[in-house]
Amino acid sequence: MRPWSKFLLVAAGLLLATLQQAAAEDLTGNDLRDIRIGIAVTDLPSAGYSDFSCAADADRKISGWPGWRDCPAGADELRAIRFGFDPATSRDGTVVAGHPAVLTALIDNAGTVAGLKIETDPKARLYLRKKAFLFGPQVKARYGADGWACTQAQPEAGEQPVGGVYLKERCTKTIEGRALVIERSLFRKAGEDEKSFVDETRVTILRSSS
Repeated sequence: MRPWSKFLLVAAGLLLATLQQAAAEDLTGNDLRDIRIGIAVTDLPSAGYSDFSCAADADRKISGWPGWRDCPAGADELRAIRFGFDPATSRDGTVVAGHPAVLTALIDNAGTVAGLKIETDPKARLYLRKKAFLFGPQVKARYGADGWACTQAQPEAGEQPVGGVYLKERCTKTIEGRALVIERSLFRKAGEDEKSFVDETRVTILRSSS
């Protein structure tokens, strides 16, 4: 059995155990630590978070949540704030459900969290990066396995499966005032070596009137 195929089988087993545990959890509450869609920025704790910057310009640092107005609004009139977990409260760094992650909060002009983006970190160690595609099912379990509308794209020229698996999946769901989008990719370009591949999950949670 090829190393990637063996890895995928083991990872699938670990994921099943995680989903079985998640199914018994309460699906209400916050979306990420102390953060939930609709919360006022002024209600977010100052402790536990670090490395604040404007998502459009990582070199443009800001002084925590109170500095959200220092980042420019995008075409959607939301200000994208990049942040991480304070090492003092997270020994493993900015990790969500076991996955190193890049986090972005979307703040509206009223100072309310209107959205969150959680993306697996492409700079994570190889072993952790191999598991990035598993984050999508974990998010689905968090918000309920039913009711997702998913599409799977076909491979483009030169794209190949990894360990027999090819993913270009997009799933959406609206629930409890949230519009959820999960995008997963797992493939390799023809001719690339074992360490070169695309394996990522991007999760977007936006405020919804539904």
